[in-house]
Amino acid sequence: MKRYKLRIPVPAGRLETVIDDPEAERHGLLLVAHPHPLHGGSLDNKVVTTLAKAANEAGWVSVRPNFRGVGMSDGEFDAGVGETEDLLAVARFVEASYPGLPWALAGFSFGAFVQHRLRQQLHAQRLILVAPAVTMYEFDPVPPDTVVIYGDADELIPPAAIRLWAEQQQLATKIVPEAGHFFHGRLKELKQAFMEACPC
Repeated sequence: MKRYKLRIPVPAGRLETVIDDPEAERHGLLLVAHPHPLHGGSLDNKVVTTLAKAANEAGWVSVRPNFRGVGMSDGEFDAGVGETEDLLAVARFVEASYPGLPWALAGFSFGAFVQHRLRQQLHAQRLILVAPAVTMYEFDPVPPDTVVIYGDADELIPPAAIRLWAEQQQLATKIVPEAGHFFHGRLKELKQAFMEACPC
């Protein structure tokens, strides 16, 4: 496994990004988006690192940027709009080094909102939305093969609201029992749900 720490040029300036490359037999690229930048979200979030690690174990390269204004990333919070543009720039930069590898997109909470917007501009084998903030942001329809993962004890985004949003689009869902929004004590179960959802 090789780790690269980069500051990738994007519309906001440069985004601090960590790329973990399993090197041998790469199967694809996973772009992971972290939770809300103004509430402590970063590329080191334990849900984000759990998803990245799971993908690495399956032979996928994981890409974890810090949104604008977080860590060593330039810019200021832009409510998901500028963040989407930035992630598209990150994806284009990264795929130049890994031509031909398919993308999968995963986002947690606010990161799920950004990824569902990015999916409209970037082809991906799978969109995986973890605890999507559907009651905080206006989500557009997503591709039918999107998978939604959430905890049935989510204290921030009502599980019933997530379930209804997913049902309305007939999306596959994976429920992590007794898991709150941040999956405290349930990361193992989250990892399992993600592996079942990922084309990894």
